[in-house]
Amino acid sequence: AMKEEKTTKETQGKPSAPNGTEKPKHAEEKSLRAYFVRLFGKYDFRNEGQFISFCKWLLYILLLLVEGLVIWQQLTTAIDSGKWGMFVALLIVVAVLTLSEALMLFAVPRSRGKIVFYIFDALAACCFLLFTSDFYAVVVYALVLTEFYISAEKNKLSVLVFCLSLPVYAVCYALRMRFVFLPEAELLERLRDSLGAVIALVVHFLAIHIALAFYRQFLRLDRALRELDQSKKELEKAYEVVAEVTALEERQRIAKDIHDTAGHSLTTVIMQTEAAKRIIDRDPDEAKNKLVAANLQARHALEELRDSVHLLSGVQQQKTLKAALEGIVHESTDGTGIKIRSEIGEAQVSEAKHRFLCNTLKEGISNALRHGGATAFWFEFKNENGKLQFLLSDNGKGLSIADLQPGFGLSTMQARAHSLGGEVTFESEPDEGFEIRLTLPADMEE
Repeated sequence: AMKEEKTTKETQGKPSAPNGTEKPKHAEEKSLRAYFVRLFGKYDFRNEGQFISFCKWLLYILLLLVEGLVIWQQLTTAIDSGKWGMFVALLIVVAVLTLSEALMLFAVPRSRGKIVFYIFDALAACCFLLFTSDFYAVVVYALVLTEFYISAEKNKLSVLVFCLSLPVYAVCYALRMRFVFLPEAELLERLRDSLGAVIALVVHFLAIHIALAFYRQFLRLDRALRELDQSKKELEKAYEVVAEVTALEERQRIAKDIHDTAGHSLTTVIMQTEAAKRIIDRDPDEAKNKLVAANLQARHALEELRDSVHLLSGVQQQKTLKAALEGIVHESTDGTGIKIRSEIGEAQVSEAKHRFLCNTLKEGISNALRHGGATAFWFEFKNENGKLQFLLSDNGKGLSIADLQPGFGLSTMQARAHSLGGEVTFESEPDEGFEIRLTLPADMEE
């Protein structure tokens, strides 16, 4: 018994569940919203054609509402007065207007055939003046004109129709007053009475065209923004491709650089040490020179490999060009017995020029040691008049410049100088040593 009483109290405290015929208020609101979403949600207002289609549906619904109000008003009047003739005439006008507007809105494409339906609509709208008040007549007339305004492809045509519609409405209003309401009134007085409706039509014309102008401007801005977004996405994709290509080209360049410099240097080291082994017994001094040259070449190869690894890892060159060139000079003279006098100036250069100048100095010293038997060098580097001037001369045995056949190292040096916008020349005479002159355009300092 206690359980039954408790259950009864709980049931009484809760709201009764809806039966099969009742729906909660929020459910009705959701269903109504869902209906409008199904009816109008398919329209994309950023598409002008779909927007105009939506406006046509809206105009047609408003026209049906106004016609329903007018019919209800005249039905009440007919019941009270017993005059059913006017009500039947109204139904005919409503049927003509509704059918004509439906065909024009949804069946007839944009063509000259619409003009016939516009004439029927205008006449039917004017006939409303005979059956209802000024307000409903103006609303119907404005709805008919609105459809024409939003469908017209040129503003000049809209202005022309607007200018014709005003006197037509004013004349119909005057005739209505003459034959229905105020037969004794003068024509000017009747036209003056239509001034309010004419002003309403003018305001309606301006409001519709201002709204259309804003909407079309919105479409242009939206289209421009979408094009910008698309261009941005394409640029981002292009940038990613360029970045990948650039990274690949840089890797390939560094790999080639390693092959051309460090690989060449290591090959030279092997050749020098092999030659030193063969002559160490009969010519110890020459073998010593070859071992010194090989040792120096190996140091340079190691330094080149380090630079390449730094580039691959993304580490930028920390040394200034002057410090890097001075480091090569000190490295070449340290423990080798080679003498290098130098005069090195400051210069701000790109990474590519920095590496090329350093490699040229290393290659020049190594070549002089291997082929010329040089023991002393003069090195000068300066930045004058927008040009980088590089000079390296040695006291080696030299050769006739006509007999010079540039090997791999000198050929690579010439090609790299041309790619950087400069040039390199070689000067030599027998027993007068060898000289390398390099000129590069200086970088613009920030």
